[in-house]
Amino acid sequence: MQSNHKLGVLFNTDRLGQAEFLRYAQRTDELGYESLWLPELFTRDPFAAAGYLLARTQSINLASGIANIYARDPVASVSAARTLQELSQGRFILGLGVSNAGLNQARGHVWSNPVAKLSQYLTEMQAVKLTSPATNISIHVAAHGPKMLAVAAELADGANTYLMPCEHVKQARVALGVAKELNTMLFCLLDENAESARATARKAIGYYVGLDYYQRAWQSFGFSGSDFDDEGSDALIDAIFAWGSLDEINARIVRQFEASATRVVVIPVGPAMGGQPDWKLLESLSPQSTGT
Repeated sequence: MQSNHKLGVLFNTDRLGQAEFLRYAQRTDELGYESLWLPELFTRDPFAAAGYLLARTQSINLASGIANIYARDPVASVSAARTLQELSQGRFILGLGVSNAGLNQARGHVWSNPVAKLSQYLTEMQAVKLTSPATNISIHVAAHGPKMLAVAAELADGANTYLMPCEHVKQARVALGVAKELNTMLFCLLDENAESARATARKAIGYYVGLDYYQRAWQSFGFSGSDFDDEGSDALIDAIFAWGSLDEINARIVRQFEASATRVVVIPVGPAMGGQPDWKLLESLSPQSTGT
């Protein structure tokens, strides 16, 4: 990989204890990864967690990946991001998204049109005036459909795509333009056995396969009907989930960059689907080991 290719890491750390969580961040920092993305799920707040880790790491960027805009107003997001950016000397990336209707309604929020919601939110962020230092914040939004990518192109610094086939990268780049960053989130599993690898993949992403907005996106790449049954057909799994040998996974990552991704964010799924990332995979793919 070329030196300008950025390689990040994302993993659900909800089941990691405090010491394990800290070691996870410090180890990815030591391995030379460019960024560590903290999801907002059901345990740790991504902004509080980022502050804790930024104070205890050396060079890796910390990113919210993805913070739910329903959970906080635009002023709160700007304030948190600017604070983290200022106090870390520029090592924070603000990742934002709308999440989905089911999760937001479960939290008591009223769901609205995602394109309009995100556009309004980002516009209101631009109007926020704070008395704190006017540090620049890098805003990346979760987007894969053309309308959401258009919002990212107009109002953000980049976009994060998730569970999309490699062919989607070229389309997203056209929609974003050359000046914006394009981050592809890629599930990776070091397992050369097709049956066990696909079984693990289905456990990892089966929830998403049932979501209608992902199905609509995949339909534009020829998937339909039975491809969405039983947590995904073999063809769908193979298109959106990188499994196999180290060389095969690395080739998938390279293809993302060749298709004009700015950053590939590895999601290191372990064969046992446990609460720990696959360190063998992360160590093998690390910029230190590959010389990038």
